[in-house]
Amino acid sequence: MLIERNNWNPRLPEFLIEAEMLLAKSEECLAHLQLIKNDPDAIHCLLGALLTLANRADVLALGAICTFARSLHAVLSQVRGQVDLHDQALGALKECLTLIAWQLELVDRHTGDLRLDNTEQAFLLEAFVAQIDCAAFPFAGPTSGLACANMATRRA
Repeated sequence: MLIERNNWNPRLPEFLIEAEMLLAKSEECLAHLQLIKNDPDAIHCLLGALLTLANRADVLALGAICTFARSLHAVLSQVRGQVDLHDQALGALKECLTLIAWQLELVDRHTGDLRLDNTEQAFLLEAFVAQIDCAAFPFAGPTSGLACANMATRRA
């Protein structure tokens, strides 16, 4: 869905406020998971926040943020209840959320552009997937091939 930049800019401040609240909610879910490992309610809450963030970013054509949030959502959805989200995995996930917050700060307030490549996103997604043992799960969706292929290349 293409958004005219004239209509886009007025919605940015509202989106940034909502995105900040969604990231805060994600951080609360993460803190809960650090206290109660693999809590299904906290994982469900985190999944909801990531999906909402991805959908809101998509409406504003913030592709990099949308794709990264959807990728994190896809990984968590596919492994939910099947792997241990141990401290290292949660730490890697926290770094992913921190990157999203940083990217939101870098969105150009006049054009909506985020002039970054996805290298850092791929690196952090790889680190998260590595912590939850990517080899045990065939991923589909936005992460398909991205993290697993890059990890296989690094191991070779």
